[in-house]
Parts: sequence; structure tokens; C-alpha cells
Amino acid sequence: MKFVALTLFLVLGGLTAAHSQTPPADASVQEAAPTGASPVTSDAAPSDGIWRVMVSPYTLHYSYSPDHRAVYMVGVEHQRADGLVLGGSYFSNSFGQPSAYVYAGWRFNKFSPWEPLFAEVTGGLLYGYKPPFEDKVPFNHNGFSPGAVLSVGWQFTPMFSGQLNFLGNSALMFQLSADFR
Repeated sequence: MKFVALTLFLVLGGLTAAHSQTPPADASVQEAAPTGASPVTSDAAPSDGIWRVMVSPYTLHYSYSPDHRAVYMVGVEHQRADGLVLGGSYFSNSFGQPSAYVYAGWRFNKFSPWEPLFAEVTGGLLYGYKPPFEDKVPFNHNGFSPGAVLSVGWQFTPMFSGQLNFLGNSALMFQLSADFR
């Protein structure tokens, strides 16, 4: 599991770096926007991006432990027009400890026949798993550890979406989001 988390973290960094050097596929066909207007990408996201507010009302643990507590999360994320996401969340971890996750990643839209379906992968820094639960996340040092989350979601309206966050081999987090363009 430790190897998988580190690999995802390193791959994410490579994908982000490689994509930032590649011009958008539709760059040659975008028209200049009038002064004061925001050009719109093919995903109908403003060129200055989207701010997203997120909450998680429920997390399903894959296995039972008497130490498990309810997990709640609130977060904010900024998505650039090219799909790069930067964000952070504050949550109570599976053991009731206050925790945080600061990350960068990528959101993939329109990769399937179902246009509202999207996927997201993030990697970053996780904080909060303290004794006696410090061994519940890999590479933990004084509460800090690398983190990676793979997600799939559905954009119900231009503003609201639902998302499933796969938290390693431990849990599945249900997330609701509101986008502000």
C-alpha cells in the first residue's frame, strides 16, 4: 500500500508537469475575447477557472473497527480551465482526530460517452494521524504523510455535483460539491 501511494503521488506530479508544457488541443481555434470578457474553454469553464466548495456527509469504511468514528469533511478547491485542481480540506479522520489534506491534481471531463461523468486524481500532504493511530497511513512522520485520492463523480447541473472518493484500501467517501464560475 505504501508503494502504491508513493507511486500515485509521483505519477501525478509527472502528469501535471507534462500537461503544463502541452498547449491545449483547441488553442488554434479559440477566438480572442472582447476586452473585459472571459474566454470560455470547450468544457464551458471560464478561463480564470472554477471555485468549488465541498462537503462530505458520510464515509463508508470497508471493514469494521471499534475505533472508527464518523468522518465529516469540508473543503475548497480551485480548478483551472485546463483541468488542474488545487485545494484543501479539513476533516475528522476515521479515529475522530482533526485532520487536513492540501493537494494538487487533475480533473478529467468528457472522457466517456456520458458527458456528466468525470474523474479526478489528487496528491498532496495529509496531516492529522497522531498517536495511537499514526500507523494507519503510510510514511507518517509527526502527523504528516503523503496522500493520494482517486475520485469519480457526476455533474448533475452546471453548479452541483456528487463524487466518490476512494481512500486507499480503507474507505469510500461520499462528497457533494457546488461550483462557482
